[in-house]
Amino acid sequence: MKFAIIKERKNPPDRRVVFPPQLLEDASAKFPQAQFIVEPSNVRIFSDDAYRAAGFEVTSHIADADVMIGVKEVPINALIDSKKYFFFSHTIKKQPYNRGLLQAILDKNIELYDHEVITNENGGRLIGFGRYAGLVGTYNGIRAWGLKYDTWSLPKADDLPDLKGMLGELNNVELPPIKICLTGSGKVAGGSREILEHMNIRRVGADAFINKDFSEPVYCNIDVLDYNKRIDGKPGDLKEFFTDPSSYKTDFYRFARVTDFFIAGHFYGDGAPYLFTREDAKKDDFNIKLVADISCDIDGPVASTIRPSTIEDPLYGYDPLNEREVAYDDPNAITVMAVDNLPCELPKDASEGFGKMFLAHVLPAFFNKDKNGILARARMTHNGKLTPRYAYLQDFIDGLK
Repeated sequence: MKFAIIKERKNPPDRRVVFPPQLLEDASAKFPQAQFIVEPSNVRIFSDDAYRAAGFEVTSHIADADVMIGVKEVPINALIDSKKYFFFSHTIKKQPYNRGLLQAILDKNIELYDHEVITNENGGRLIGFGRYAGLVGTYNGIRAWGLKYDTWSLPKADDLPDLKGMLGELNNVELPPIKICLTGSGKVAGGSREILEHMNIRRVGADAFINKDFSEPVYCNIDVLDYNKRIDGKPGDLKEFFTDPSSYKTDFYRFARVTDFFIAGHFYGDGAPYLFTREDAKKDDFNIKLVADISCDIDGPVASTIRPSTIEDPLYGYDPLNEREVAYDDPNAITVMAVDNLPCELPKDASEGFGKMFLAHVLPAFFNKDKNGILARARMTHNGKLTPRYAYLQDFIDGLK
């Protein structure tokens, strides 16, 4: 079986790749029956010469490969008929901007395997860039605090060589005695905690965070039942919340009253209560001064996130009284960092981490008859149709007609 590591063609350019040269060597050694070729790229963080030096053919002629492996969406005009493709399609939530892409995939008889739905038997994701989003998003938030208050000046993560360089820059920062609230319990929040713990910021429980004053910076990591509660006052249940959150309301404001720096590292499900609203942000005792919104749900659960920001221009301000965008350092502003492609700022580390997961969980499925069902669960299209698992997207596709 022949695999092609394809060129990333989406704009803005993405320098990540699923398999760095060293990991591709590891894959070849582990699966000698597999053949790997690499499509040339002048964007990729690892050069074409690095792949050649590792013994791989770098060629524009990839049409004879069986499986195409990329990161971001492939432009419609670059899709090759009747191939297997791996990439983030951003279609499983019926994202309207990729409706045409999914229709083209069906028309071209392509088997699409979406990285986002590569899961284990229990539905847990096996691969992703979440950790790196948490690492970079938290670094960006700390950088934003320094810019907002003119206390330190960190370089952009995108201008640093790797994670080691980023952590080195943080060694020069001493935070004031602020309270940092982090939401989430997954890989994103885990990446955030890595940054906070590298800076020796003490973690405290929710009660202490809300009720005590500290002479040092502290952080509190809260999960859904910390910032949501049942409307009827009964104890909350995690499974119930994720199944049907309609009987819950937000309890986040008790944190918003004391939080200086909010890191949104949670997953927000449709129908769940908003964390804070525009009306909440207008209240006199609303205390949040800066939001690093890694989750980046626009005009939704975090009211100050009114648009995504970019790697080039990562910060903006939200004026809560007038409900409008202002400069990030405006005295009345909640400063917002809402970059929606954060792992792109650590392309080397993110690629290495992602490749290890892909090698461990996905590649074996091609050679063990998919004994764990990994490919079957991730296959969205087959023989020009949606697979049963993704049949719910049919009305989304039919909207084109």
